[in-house]
Amino acid sequence: MSADKASAAQEEIDRLRVEIEQHNYRYYVEDAPVISDADYDALMRRLMALEAEHPELVTPESPTQRVGATPLAALGAVRHAVPMLSLGNAFDEDEVRAFDKRVTDTLRAAGLLGPASQPDYFCELKLDGLAISLRYENGKLMQAATRGDGQTGEDVTANIRTIRSIPLQLKQGAPRVLEVRGEVLMNRRDFERLNQAQAEHGEKVFVNPRNAAAGSLRQLDPRITARRPLRFFAYGWGEVHGLSGGQADRFDEPAPGTREVSTLPRESHGAMLEWLAQLGLPVNAQHNLRATGADGLLAFYARVGKLRATLPYDIDGVVYKVDALPAQKVLGFVARAPRFALAHKYPAEEATTALVDIEVQVGRTGAITPVARLQPVFVGGVTVTNATLHNEDEIRRKDVRIGDTVIVRRAGDVIPEVVGPILEKRPADAREFRMVTACPVCGSAIERPEGEAIARCTGGLFCAAQRKQTLLHAAGRKALDIEGLGEKLVDQLVERDRIKSLADVYSLRAEELAAYERMGTKSADNLVAAIDKARTPTLGRLLFALGIRHVGESTARDVARHFGDMDAIMNATEEQLLEVPDVGPAVAASIHRFFAEPHNRDIVEALKRQGVHPVAEAAARSGRLAGKTFVLTGTMPKWTRDDATRHILAAGGKVSGSVSKKTAYVVAGEEAGSKLVKARELGVPVLDEDGLKQLLGVTE
Repeated sequence: MSADKASAAQEEIDRLRVEIEQHNYRYYVEDAPVISDADYDALMRRLMALEAEHPELVTPESPTQRVGATPLAALGAVRHAVPMLSLGNAFDEDEVRAFDKRVTDTLRAAGLLGPASQPDYFCELKLDGLAISLRYENGKLMQAATRGDGQTGEDVTANIRTIRSIPLQLKQGAPRVLEVRGEVLMNRRDFERLNQAQAEHGEKVFVNPRNAAAGSLRQLDPRITARRPLRFFAYGWGEVHGLSGGQADRFDEPAPGTREVSTLPRESHGAMLEWLAQLGLPVNAQHNLRATGADGLLAFYARVGKLRATLPYDIDGVVYKVDALPAQKVLGFVARAPRFALAHKYPAEEATTALVDIEVQVGRTGAITPVARLQPVFVGGVTVTNATLHNEDEIRRKDVRIGDTVIVRRAGDVIPEVVGPILEKRPADAREFRMVTACPVCGSAIERPEGEAIARCTGGLFCAAQRKQTLLHAAGRKALDIEGLGEKLVDQLVERDRIKSLADVYSLRAEELAAYERMGTKSADNLVAAIDKARTPTLGRLLFALGIRHVGESTARDVARHFGDMDAIMNATEEQLLEVPDVGPAVAASIHRFFAEPHNRDIVEALKRQGVHPVAEAAARSGRLAGKTFVLTGTMPKWTRDDATRHILAAGGKVSGSVSKKTAYVVAGEEAGSKLVKARELGVPVLDEDGLKQLLGVTE
């Protein structure tokens, strides 16, 4: 090929790359495309054709290289050069004013603020996505990592490269090293389209945009990430080297032999964000502003609150930062958060609708729960038709009546609840709720034990609702793990009175099961095989399967380990049960009451007659994980949660269902949710599957 042709090809490739990246920026950052999708695709096809013809001209920074590389074996660990800190939270006006007073007093004492002056703040939206750190060297994107535990995150470079709003090459003026901090998120519109496509292909749909973004970014196959509509906004920085001038503790002079770049705008946070935008990084500047004093902060909070529902993405609050960088340096840090910044959270999303009726549901333990039947309302990203009213006392306290217009909140973004009525809109015929006196399922009397808020059906296993729920609980993965014994079949078995207790499950035969609706010979054979396998569960699983109130999976395992066999547990006194680690008075009393009931003892004896012989739990032993508590969340690439639990227990560790300050590690897989967020808030170390295996010393 002649030099002229090569030069012409290089010139056209360079032009196409610049043009495509400009369109990426207009579409993904400014949300203002100037060409059609067809025209964009034509530009991309032309570039791909030229690069195929001239492979020696392909560079990692080309837009064609965003399609995703081959799958990764695992996400490696990245140690942050500058820690990625969390922010302190405020939930009301008093906490915001207290923050402003601390800032004001400190800056006045340092001589940075006059006696009559107020601090200037830079106010931003608190995007509800996944925090990311991008490392650029000589303007090129070299590495990307999640926040992790603040000190060490996961290497997601291959996945980050697929996000079109993130520049692979910064514009002129980039320093030798620049660590950019920001948020990866998904617009609501894109989220809905993704979920629609997932559903059409029979794949799992996501709970909310943040869940979708986090799950997409932590894929081991970047090609999957490339198909997800992710976006990025920069809001801060970490390590910076190779700039003329700056803060001595974070920025340094250019290395010998390198050219000097533009001076860092070191006077304010807002100027730094403008500088990042000049380098080609997307900054969510539309709603950002500078405010003075606490009144200015609260005015910004109120204004954004009114706009929240109209934003194209989810936010869960706003962020206030002292604008002057010298003032930030004086204020410094406390624990794992800066003193110069604060996140002001919004309450859970709320909406109003009509309360059509109040019905009651009967739970597995006989608990009677009032449920509000609502006129459908869209709140917190979903259409809600039912909401919990908790118990009779709560209904009275809130003065909620049938026919009211009520405020509905998605508490914790998971369970919709009725906050209370709008009394101004109460109709004249609104009716008070009266707790039923007989179980709506079995007709048994309803009692409310002294000192408890929950009313309960006294029917026990006689009550079909409790029987169904008890059987489904017992057949669950964490209990007896009887695959195939699902809700539809349990409904039929209970309604036909074929099963009256858990022991009856083990008398089921393939020939009779095959005659049930939605069952065939193969399904029946598989279910009987699963039932036979469940004749030798661990003692802890069997104890958990009995559905004793207050006894969760972990507690059942601890009790089983302590006593060794079922007879010892059944005959234990409350005092003896209290000797089990982490078993308190309520749990001890519940277990003792359960086995004091003759019909519950009869069930255990019936299970023995059906050939159910539990295997003793392995005693907790000293090991490399002795004394450490783990919490598992999300889906791991190779291990199931049961696999991980088994290995942790074998190494002397414990597995809990909730994150606390006592948690040693959170093991996070794909689509990890609130437990991962809680871990980050508390500074609990986070591991992936490989990190857990390394800690365990296993290679499988």
